[in-house]
Amino acid sequence: MTSARRSRRHDRPRSRSAAPSLRLALSAAVLLAVAACSADRPEVAVPRPPDGESALCEALDGQLPETVGGQDRSDPEPASKLTASWGDAAIVLRCGVPRPAGMSDPAAQAVEADGVNWMLERTGDGTRFTTTYRETYVEVSMDERYANDATPLARLAGAVKETVPATLELP
Repeated sequence: MTSARRSRRHDRPRSRSAAPSLRLALSAAVLLAVAACSADRPEVAVPRPPDGESALCEALDGQLPETVGGQDRSDPEPASKLTASWGDAAIVLRCGVPRPAGMSDPAAQAVEADGVNWMLERTGDGTRFTTTYRETYVEVSMDERYANDATPLARLAGAVKETVPATLELP
């Protein structure tokens, strides 16, 4: 009987030690899967607008299209209702950004796309557009593939017009 007890005691630690190893392997697999999924998602700075503007941005997020410029929506990290992206960050939207300094420049360039006015700024790797005359600023950055293409802005305009009220009606 003593040898039977020893045998059982000897077997128990082995079965217990196998469970932590299995848990560790499963945990590692889950972490690798999560890391692989988020590795493709670009990191984008999340704006910090006042509460009233945050509510407008959250409403905008709910109206954004699934595809823009032929790119599927693939939101950036960290997850936020204030940011969105399409493709491999070819098109990135941030809502509730501060007023750009260039907005005070009387020589600033602007475009209109489907009833929404945007200030245009050339960047090192593409173009940045920021809404004008809206209750919060919406910024859309597009890489060089869209440097001369306002089609993505037109695709986003409906959602902007519906959720971010104009502060000035232009003729």
